[in-house]
Amino acid sequence: MFPESFIANLNKELGEDADRLLAALDGEPSVSVRYNSAKEQPKEGLRKVAWCEYGRYLEQRPYFTADPLFQAGCYYVQEASSMFVEHLYRQSVGEQQGVRLLDLCAAPGGKTTLYSSLVGRDGVVVANEVIRKRVMVLADNVMRWGAGNVVVTNNDPSHFGSLNEWFDVVAVDAPCSGEGMFRKDHAARDEWSEDNVKLCAARQRRILEDVWCALRPGGVLIYSTCTFNRAEDEENVEWLVENFDCEPIHIDMPEEWGVVRSEASGVECFHFYPHCVEGEGFFAAVLRKGGEPSHHRSPKPRKNPFADLPRQSVAELSAWVANPSEMVFKQVGENCYGYYSATFADVRQVSEQLTVVHSGVCMGQIFGKKLRPDHSLALFCEVNRRDDVEVDLATAQNYLARRDVDANLFTEGINLLLFEGVAVGWVKRVGGRVNSLLPKQFAINNLTAPILD
Repeated sequence: MFPESFIANLNKELGEDADRLLAALDGEPSVSVRYNSAKEQPKEGLRKVAWCEYGRYLEQRPYFTADPLFQAGCYYVQEASSMFVEHLYRQSVGEQQGVRLLDLCAAPGGKTTLYSSLVGRDGVVVANEVIRKRVMVLADNVMRWGAGNVVVTNNDPSHFGSLNEWFDVVAVDAPCSGEGMFRKDHAARDEWSEDNVKLCAARQRRILEDVWCALRPGGVLIYSTCTFNRAEDEENVEWLVENFDCEPIHIDMPEEWGVVRSEASGVECFHFYPHCVEGEGFFAAVLRKGGEPSHHRSPKPRKNPFADLPRQSVAELSAWVANPSEMVFKQVGENCYGYYSATFADVRQVSEQLTVVHSGVCMGQIFGKKLRPDHSLALFCEVNRRDDVEVDLATAQNYLARRDVDANLFTEGINLLLFEGVAVGWVKRVGGRVNSLLPKQFAINNLTAPILD
Protein backbone atom coordinates (compact mmCIF):
# COMPACT_ATOMS: atom_id res chain seq x y z
CA MET A 1 0.00 0.00 0.00
CA PHE A 2 1.06 3.58 -0.68
CA PRO A 3 0.56 6.51 1.71
CA GLU A 4 -2.66 8.38 0.93
CA SER A 5 -0.91 11.75 0.81
CA PHE A 6 1.61 10.36 -1.67
CA ILE A 7 -1.22 9.17 -3.94
CA ALA A 8 -2.94 12.54 -3.66
CA ASN A 9 0.26 14.35 -4.67
CA LEU A 10 0.71 12.07 -7.68
CA ASN A 11 -2.89 12.64 -8.79
CA LYS A 12 -2.30 16.38 -8.55
CA GLU A 13 0.93 16.28 -10.54
CA LEU A 14 0.26 13.51 -13.07
CA GLY A 15 -3.52 13.29 -13.40
CA GLU A 16 -4.56 10.13 -15.24
CA ASP A 17 -0.94 8.95 -15.43
CA ALA A 18 -0.84 8.56 -11.63
CA ASP A 19 -2.62 5.18 -11.76
CA ARG A 20 -0.14 3.91 -14.38
CA LEU A 21 2.78 4.97 -12.20
CA LEU A 22 1.32 3.34 -9.10
CA ALA A 23 0.79 0.10 -11.02
CA ALA A 24 4.40 0.21 -12.21
CA LEU A 25 5.62 0.75 -8.64
CA ASP A 26 3.93 -2.53 -7.68
CA GLY A 27 5.70 -4.37 -10.50
CA GLU A 28 9.14 -5.96 -10.77
CA PRO A 29 12.19 -3.67 -11.05
CA SER A 30 14.56 -4.00 -13.97
CA VAL A 31 18.16 -5.16 -13.48
CA SER A 32 21.03 -3.25 -15.05
CA VAL A 33 24.81 -3.04 -14.87
CA ARG A 34 27.42 -0.62 -16.18
CA TYR A 35 30.65 -2.06 -17.54
CA ASN A 36 34.13 -0.77 -16.80
CA SER A 37 35.55 -0.31 -20.30
CA ALA A 38 39.10 -0.20 -18.90
CA LYS A 39 38.70 -3.83 -17.80
CA GLU A 40 36.01 -5.48 -19.91
CA GLN A 41 33.68 -4.74 -22.81
CA PRO A 42 29.92 -5.39 -22.44
CA LYS A 43 28.84 -8.94 -23.14
CA GLU A 44 27.16 -9.51 -26.48
CA GLY A 45 23.39 -9.85 -26.67
CA LEU A 46 22.55 -7.59 -23.74
CA ARG A 47 20.13 -4.72 -24.31
CA LYS A 48 21.71 -1.28 -24.12
CA VAL A 49 20.73 1.48 -21.71
CA ALA A 50 20.07 4.24 -24.24
CA TRP A 51 21.59 7.13 -22.28
CA CYS A 52 24.74 5.34 -21.05
CA GLU A 53 27.42 3.96 -23.38
CA TYR A 54 28.36 0.98 -21.22
CA GLY A 55 25.02 0.45 -19.45
CA ARG A 56 23.23 -2.84 -20.12
CA TYR A 57 19.99 -4.51 -18.98
CA LEU A 58 19.93 -8.09 -17.70
CA GLU A 59 16.99 -10.44 -18.07
CA GLN A 60 17.29 -11.61 -14.47
CA ARG A 61 19.22 -10.75 -11.33
CA PRO A 62 22.11 -13.17 -10.72
CA TYR A 63 24.10 -13.49 -7.51
CA PHE A 64 26.62 -10.77 -8.28
CA THR A 65 28.64 -11.23 -5.09
CA ALA A 66 29.99 -14.63 -6.19
CA ASP A 67 31.13 -13.37 -9.59
CA PRO A 68 34.91 -12.78 -9.71
CA LEU A 69 34.39 -10.23 -12.49
CA PHE A 70 32.13 -8.16 -10.24
CA GLN A 71 34.64 -8.39 -7.40
CA ALA A 72 37.37 -7.33 -9.84
CA GLY A 73 35.49 -4.16 -10.81
CA CYS A 74 34.58 -5.21 -14.37
CA TYR A 75 31.06 -3.86 -13.91
CA TYR A 76 28.97 -2.01 -11.35
CA VAL A 77 25.38 -2.96 -10.52
CA GLN A 78 23.65 0.36 -11.09
CA GLU A 79 20.05 1.36 -11.56
CA ALA A 80 19.51 2.37 -15.19
CA SER A 81 17.79 5.72 -14.56
CA SER A 82 20.67 7.00 -12.44
CA MET A 83 23.05 6.38 -15.36
CA PHE A 84 21.38 9.36 -17.04
CA VAL A 85 23.95 11.64 -15.40
CA GLU A 86 26.38 10.43 -18.09
CA HIS A 87 24.21 12.01 -20.78
CA LEU A 88 23.95 15.23 -18.79
CA TYR A 89 27.72 15.30 -18.32
CA ARG A 90 28.46 14.70 -22.00
CA GLN A 91 25.98 17.37 -23.09
CA SER A 92 27.05 20.04 -20.59
CA VAL A 93 30.79 19.38 -20.12
CA GLY A 94 31.66 17.65 -23.38
CA GLU A 95 35.31 16.85 -24.08
CA GLN A 96 36.78 19.32 -21.56
CA GLN A 97 40.13 18.09 -20.28
CA GLY A 98 41.48 18.13 -16.74
CA VAL A 99 38.03 18.30 -15.13
CA ARG A 100 37.80 18.67 -11.36
CA LEU A 101 34.52 17.05 -10.33
CA LEU A 102 32.93 16.91 -6.89
CA ASP A 103 30.48 14.07 -6.26
CA LEU A 104 29.16 15.44 -3.00
CA CYS A 105 26.77 12.73 -1.74
CA ALA A 106 28.63 9.84 -3.29
CA ALA A 107 28.02 6.58 -1.38
CA PRO A 108 27.75 3.81 -2.34
CA GLY A 109 29.69 4.87 -5.46
CA GLY A 110 27.67 4.15 -8.61
CA LYS A 111 27.84 7.68 -9.94
CA THR A 112 31.38 8.16 -8.61
CA THR A 113 32.71 5.27 -10.69
CA LEU A 114 30.78 6.57 -13.69
CA TYR A 115 32.23 10.06 -13.29
CA SER A 116 35.74 8.67 -12.84
CA SER A 117 35.44 6.99 -16.24
CA LEU A 118 34.09 10.18 -17.83
CA VAL A 119 36.80 12.58 -16.58
CA GLY A 120 39.61 10.19 -17.53
CA ARG A 121 43.13 10.01 -16.18
CA ASP A 122 43.77 13.76 -16.63
CA GLY A 123 40.76 14.62 -14.48
CA VAL A 124 40.06 14.07 -10.80
CA VAL A 125 36.88 13.10 -8.93
CA VAL A 126 36.46 14.06 -5.30
CA ALA A 127 33.87 11.64 -3.92
CA ASN A 128 32.47 12.72 -0.58
CA GLU A 129 30.27 11.01 1.97
CA VAL A 130 29.44 12.52 5.34
CA ILE A 131 28.55 9.25 7.11
CA ARG A 132 31.65 7.33 8.17
CA LYS A 133 30.19 3.84 7.73
CA ARG A 134 28.98 4.65 4.24
CA VAL A 135 32.25 6.28 3.22
CA MET A 136 34.09 3.00 3.75
CA VAL A 137 31.69 1.25 1.35
CA LEU A 138 32.31 4.07 -1.12
CA ALA A 139 36.09 3.65 -0.80
CA ASP A 140 35.85 -0.11 -1.39
CA ASN A 141 33.80 0.40 -4.56
CA VAL A 142 36.22 3.04 -5.82
CA MET A 143 39.12 0.63 -5.26
CA ARG A 144 37.29 -2.12 -7.17
CA TRP A 145 36.75 0.20 -10.13
CA GLY A 146 40.48 0.86 -10.22
CA ALA A 147 40.55 4.14 -12.16
CA GLY A 148 43.15 5.71 -9.87
CA ASN A 149 41.74 9.23 -10.30
CA VAL A 150 39.44 9.47 -7.27
CA VAL A 151 39.88 11.07 -3.84
CA VAL A 152 37.38 9.78 -1.26
CA THR A 153 36.60 12.27 1.51
CA ASN A 154 34.54 12.22 4.70
CA ASN A 155 33.36 15.80 5.20
CA ASP A 156 30.28 17.91 5.77
CA PRO A 157 29.26 19.90 2.67
CA SER A 158 30.13 23.14 4.47
CA HIS A 159 33.80 22.09 4.59
CA PHE A 160 34.14 22.54 0.84
CA GLY A 161 34.05 26.30 1.25
CA SER A 162 37.82 26.15 1.68
CA LEU A 163 38.04 25.09 -1.99
CA ASN A 164 36.37 28.24 -3.25
CA GLU A 165 35.53 28.19 -6.98
CA TRP A 166 37.76 25.13 -7.37
CA PHE A 167 35.53 22.58 -9.10
CA ASP A 168 34.48 22.54 -12.76
CA VAL A 169 31.55 20.24 -12.02
CA VAL A 170 29.61 19.68 -8.82
CA ALA A 171 27.21 16.72 -8.72
CA VAL A 172 24.69 16.62 -5.89
CA ASP A 173 22.68 13.40 -5.76
CA ALA A 174 20.83 14.67 -2.75
CA PRO A 175 19.51 12.56 0.14
CA CYS A 176 15.76 12.47 -0.41
CA SER A 177 12.42 10.91 0.55
CA GLY A 178 13.06 8.00 -1.81
CA GLU A 179 9.76 7.90 -3.65
CA GLY A 180 11.46 6.65 -6.78
CA MET A 181 12.68 3.58 -4.89
CA PHE A 182 9.23 2.45 -3.72
CA ARG A 183 9.30 -0.47 -6.17
CA LYS A 184 12.67 -1.80 -4.95
CA ASP A 185 12.38 -0.80 -1.28
CA HIS A 186 8.94 -1.35 0.25
CA ALA A 187 10.20 -0.13 3.63
CA ALA A 188 10.62 3.32 2.06
CA ARG A 189 6.84 3.47 1.65
CA ASP A 190 6.31 3.09 5.40
CA GLU A 191 8.91 5.75 6.16
CA TRP A 192 7.42 8.32 3.76
CA SER A 193 5.49 11.33 5.11
CA GLU A 194 4.78 14.86 3.99
CA ASP A 195 6.82 16.14 6.93
CA ASN A 196 9.78 14.07 5.78
CA VAL A 197 9.47 15.49 2.27
CA LYS A 198 9.64 19.01 3.72
CA LEU A 199 12.59 18.03 5.88
CA CYS A 200 14.43 16.55 2.88
CA ALA A 201 13.74 19.61 0.73
CA ALA A 202 15.15 21.93 3.42
CA ARG A 203 18.22 19.72 3.86
CA GLN A 204 18.80 19.65 0.10
CA ARG A 205 18.77 23.46 -0.01
CA ARG A 206 21.26 23.61 2.85
CA ILE A 207 23.57 21.23 0.98
CA LEU A 208 23.29 23.22 -2.25
CA GLU A 209 23.93 26.51 -0.46
CA ASP A 210 26.96 25.10 1.37
CA VAL A 211 28.62 23.78 -1.78
CA TRP A 212 27.71 26.52 -4.28
CA CYS A 213 30.86 28.53 -3.54
CA ALA A 214 33.05 25.52 -4.44
CA LEU A 215 31.81 25.60 -8.05
CA ARG A 216 33.71 27.97 -10.33
CA PRO A 217 31.83 30.54 -12.45
CA GLY A 218 31.07 28.84 -15.74
CA GLY A 219 31.06 25.46 -13.99
CA VAL A 220 28.24 22.92 -14.15
CA LEU A 221 25.91 21.76 -11.37
CA ILE A 222 24.19 18.40 -11.79
CA TYR A 223 21.37 18.10 -9.26
CA SER A 224 19.47 14.84 -8.85
CA THR A 225 17.11 12.98 -6.53
CA CYS A 226 15.16 9.73 -6.58
CA THR A 227 11.82 11.41 -5.88
CA PHE A 228 8.79 12.49 -7.90
CA ASN A 229 7.55 15.49 -5.87
CA ARG A 230 8.08 19.11 -6.85
CA ALA A 231 9.22 20.19 -3.37
CA GLU A 232 12.45 18.23 -3.65
CA ASP A 233 12.78 18.63 -7.41
CA GLU A 234 11.54 21.65 -9.39
CA GLU A 235 11.02 23.87 -6.36
CA ASN A 236 14.63 23.43 -5.30
CA VAL A 237 15.79 24.30 -8.80
CA GLU A 238 13.59 27.41 -8.68
CA TRP A 239 15.11 28.27 -5.30
CA LEU A 240 18.60 28.00 -6.80
CA VAL A 241 17.73 30.35 -9.64
CA GLU A 242 16.15 32.86 -7.26
CA ASN A 243 19.11 32.93 -4.87
CA PHE A 244 22.17 32.37 -7.06
CA ASP A 245 23.49 33.37 -10.47
CA CYS A 246 22.40 30.43 -12.62
CA GLU A 247 22.21 29.90 -16.37
CA PRO A 248 20.18 27.20 -18.14
CA ILE A 249 21.85 24.53 -20.28
CA HIS A 250 19.97 22.92 -23.15
CA ILE A 251 20.12 19.13 -23.26
CA ASP A 252 19.34 17.26 -26.49
CA MET A 253 17.43 14.05 -25.87
CA PRO A 254 15.40 11.72 -28.10
CA GLU A 255 11.69 11.55 -27.24
CA GLU A 256 11.69 7.77 -27.63
CA TRP A 257 13.72 7.45 -24.43
CA GLY A 258 10.49 8.14 -22.52
CA VAL A 259 12.07 10.70 -20.19
CA VAL A 260 9.57 13.42 -19.23
CA ARG A 261 10.80 17.00 -19.51
CA SER A 262 9.70 19.75 -17.18
CA GLU A 263 10.87 23.31 -16.53
CA ALA A 264 11.76 25.30 -13.44
CA SER A 265 12.51 29.02 -13.81
CA GLY A 266 13.90 28.45 -17.29
CA VAL A 267 16.02 25.42 -16.29
CA GLU A 268 15.33 22.10 -18.02
CA CYS A 269 14.42 19.24 -15.69
CA PHE A 270 14.04 15.53 -16.36
CA HIS A 271 11.78 12.96 -14.71
CA PHE A 272 12.13 9.20 -14.99
CA TYR A 273 8.80 7.51 -14.29
CA PRO A 274 8.83 3.68 -14.12
CA HIS A 275 5.71 3.48 -16.32
CA CYS A 276 7.52 5.45 -19.05
CA VAL A 277 11.11 4.17 -18.87
CA GLU A 278 12.80 0.91 -17.98
CA GLY A 279 14.20 2.08 -14.69
CA GLU A 280 13.32 3.43 -11.27
CA GLY A 281 12.11 6.89 -10.33
CA PHE A 282 14.70 9.61 -10.83
CA PHE A 283 14.88 13.39 -11.27
CA ALA A 284 17.74 15.47 -12.62
CA ALA A 285 18.49 19.03 -13.64
CA VAL A 286 21.67 20.66 -14.91
CA LEU A 287 22.64 24.34 -14.90
CA ARG A 288 25.66 26.57 -15.25
CA LYS A 289 27.00 28.96 -12.62
CA GLY A 290 27.12 32.54 -13.83
CA GLY A 291 29.32 35.41 -12.74
CA GLU A 292 33.04 36.10 -12.93
CA PRO A 293 35.92 34.46 -11.03
CA SER A 294 36.74 36.18 -7.74
CA HIS A 295 40.54 35.82 -8.20
CA HIS A 296 40.87 34.60 -4.64
CA ARG A 297 44.09 33.29 -3.19
CA SER A 298 44.58 29.57 -2.74
CA PRO A 299 43.86 28.48 0.84
CA LYS A 300 46.77 27.87 3.14
CA PRO A 301 47.51 24.17 3.63
CA ARG A 302 46.13 22.81 6.89
CA LYS A 303 48.34 19.72 6.73
CA ASN A 304 50.71 17.87 4.45
CA PRO A 305 49.95 14.13 4.46
CA PHE A 306 52.53 13.28 1.78
CA ALA A 307 56.13 12.31 2.36
CA ASP A 308 58.75 11.80 -0.32
CA LEU A 309 60.14 8.33 -0.86
CA PRO A 310 63.79 7.26 -1.32
CA ARG A 311 64.86 6.75 -4.93
CA GLN A 312 65.21 3.03 -4.33
CA SER A 313 61.59 2.77 -3.14
CA VAL A 314 60.35 4.74 -6.14
CA ALA A 315 62.18 2.31 -8.43
CA GLU A 316 60.55 -0.65 -6.67
CA LEU A 317 57.07 0.89 -6.94
CA SER A 318 57.61 1.79 -10.59
CA ALA A 319 58.01 -1.87 -11.46
CA TRP A 320 54.46 -2.63 -10.34
CA VAL A 321 52.58 -0.27 -12.72
CA ALA A 322 52.31 -0.24 -16.50
CA ASN A 323 53.23 3.43 -17.08
CA PRO A 324 55.49 4.53 -14.21
CA SER A 325 56.76 7.64 -16.04
CA GLU A 326 53.24 9.07 -15.82
CA MET A 327 52.90 8.56 -12.08
CA VAL A 328 54.08 10.07 -8.80
CA PHE A 329 54.72 7.91 -5.73
CA LYS A 330 54.37 9.16 -2.16
CA GLN A 331 54.28 7.87 1.39
CA VAL A 332 51.02 8.43 3.30
CA GLY A 333 51.09 7.02 6.81
CA GLU A 334 52.39 3.46 6.63
CA ASN A 335 51.48 2.92 2.97
CA CYS A 336 52.88 3.97 -0.38
CA TYR A 337 50.49 5.51 -2.90
CA GLY A 338 50.56 6.15 -6.63
CA TYR A 339 49.01 9.15 -8.39
CA TYR A 340 48.80 10.33 -11.97
CA SER A 341 51.37 13.09 -12.39
CA ALA A 342 48.90 15.28 -14.30
CA THR A 343 46.55 15.55 -11.33
CA PHE A 344 48.75 15.08 -8.26
CA ALA A 345 48.79 18.83 -7.52
CA ASP A 346 44.97 18.72 -7.36
CA VAL A 347 45.02 15.65 -5.12
CA ARG A 348 47.52 17.37 -2.85
CA GLN A 349 45.38 20.49 -2.52
CA VAL A 350 42.27 18.48 -1.64
CA SER A 351 44.24 16.39 0.85
CA GLU A 352 45.57 19.53 2.53
CA GLN A 353 42.05 20.80 3.19
CA LEU A 354 39.76 17.81 3.76
CA THR A 355 39.54 14.46 5.56
CA VAL A 356 40.74 11.93 2.98
CA VAL A 357 39.89 8.25 3.40
CA HIS A 358 41.38 6.97 0.14
CA SER A 359 43.09 8.52 -2.87
CA GLY A 360 44.84 7.38 -6.02
CA VAL A 361 46.16 3.82 -5.77
CA CYS A 362 47.25 2.31 -2.49
CA MET A 363 50.38 0.46 -3.59
CA GLY A 364 51.11 -1.25 -0.27
CA GLN A 365 54.03 -1.26 2.17
CA ILE A 366 57.75 -1.68 1.53
CA PHE A 367 59.53 -4.11 3.82
CA GLY A 368 63.27 -4.01 3.36
CA LYS A 369 63.52 -3.25 -0.34
CA LYS A 370 60.42 -5.11 -1.55
CA LEU A 371 56.76 -4.09 -1.86
CA ARG A 372 54.04 -6.09 -0.18
CA PRO A 373 51.28 -5.07 -2.59
CA ASP A 374 47.89 -3.84 -1.44
CA HIS A 375 44.65 -5.24 -2.88
CA SER A 376 43.96 -1.79 -4.38
CA LEU A 377 47.00 -2.20 -6.62
CA ALA A 378 45.74 -5.55 -7.96
CA LEU A 379 42.50 -3.86 -9.06
CA PHE A 380 44.22 -0.80 -10.56
CA CYS A 381 43.47 -0.60 -14.29
CA GLU A 382 47.17 -0.03 -15.03
CA VAL A 383 48.75 -2.65 -12.78
CA ASN A 384 51.79 -4.28 -14.31
CA ARG A 385 50.83 -7.85 -15.27
CA ARG A 386 53.93 -9.59 -13.98
CA ASP A 387 53.82 -13.06 -12.44
CA ASP A 388 50.15 -13.36 -13.36
CA VAL A 389 48.31 -16.69 -13.28
CA GLU A 390 45.00 -17.44 -15.02
CA VAL A 391 42.66 -19.64 -12.94
CA ASP A 392 39.24 -21.22 -13.42
CA LEU A 393 35.97 -20.12 -11.80
CA ALA A 394 36.18 -22.53 -8.87
CA THR A 395 39.70 -21.41 -7.97
CA ALA A 396 38.80 -17.72 -8.28
CA GLN A 397 35.77 -18.19 -6.04
CA ASN A 398 37.78 -20.16 -3.48
CA TYR A 399 40.28 -17.31 -3.43
CA LEU A 400 37.49 -14.76 -2.91
CA ALA A 401 36.12 -16.88 -0.07
CA ARG A 402 39.62 -17.03 1.45
CA ARG A 403 39.66 -20.81 1.09
CA ASP A 404 42.67 -22.95 0.19
CA VAL A 405 43.78 -22.95 -3.45
CA ASP A 406 46.18 -25.30 -5.23
CA ALA A 407 49.76 -24.16 -4.62
CA ASN A 408 50.94 -25.91 -7.79
CA LEU A 409 49.21 -23.24 -9.89
CA PHE A 410 51.57 -20.53 -8.68
CA THR A 411 55.26 -19.75 -8.67
CA GLU A 412 57.25 -19.02 -5.51
CA GLY A 413 56.57 -15.50 -4.20
CA ILE A 414 53.80 -13.06 -5.06
CA ASN A 415 51.41 -13.86 -7.95
CA LEU A 416 48.61 -11.86 -9.54
CA LEU A 417 45.54 -14.09 -9.81
CA LEU A 418 43.53 -13.58 -13.02
CA PHE A 419 40.07 -14.77 -14.04
CA GLU A 420 39.10 -14.43 -17.71
CA GLY A 421 42.12 -12.18 -18.15
CA VAL A 422 41.12 -9.76 -15.37
CA ALA A 423 43.12 -9.22 -12.17
CA VAL A 424 41.24 -10.40 -9.08
CA GLY A 425 43.87 -10.19 -6.34
CA TRP A 426 47.25 -11.25 -4.95
CA VAL A 427 48.45 -14.56 -3.56
CA LYS A 428 51.83 -15.43 -2.12
CA ARG A 429 53.23 -18.92 -2.47
CA VAL A 430 55.67 -19.98 0.21
CA GLY A 431 56.85 -23.51 -0.47
CA GLY A 432 53.79 -25.77 -0.66
CA ARG A 433 51.47 -23.23 0.93
CA VAL A 434 49.54 -20.31 -0.60
CA ASN A 435 48.75 -17.23 1.48
CA SER A 436 45.86 -15.08 0.32
CA LEU A 437 46.48 -11.32 0.37
CA LEU A 438 42.76 -10.58 0.01
CA PRO A 439 41.53 -8.20 2.75
CA LYS A 440 38.78 -9.59 4.96
CA GLN A 441 36.27 -6.92 3.94
CA PHE A 442 36.41 -8.19 0.34
CA ALA A 443 35.89 -11.86 1.26
CA ILE A 444 32.60 -13.52 0.22
CA ASN A 445 30.67 -16.24 2.04
CA ASN A 446 27.91 -17.69 -0.13
CA LEU A 447 29.07 -19.32 -3.38
CA THR A 448 25.98 -21.39 -4.13
CA ALA A 449 23.93 -19.01 -6.29
CA PRO A 450 24.47 -18.61 -10.08
CA ILE A 451 26.54 -15.68 -11.32
CA LEU A 452 26.30 -13.42 -14.39
CA ASP A 453 26.91 -15.47 -17.56
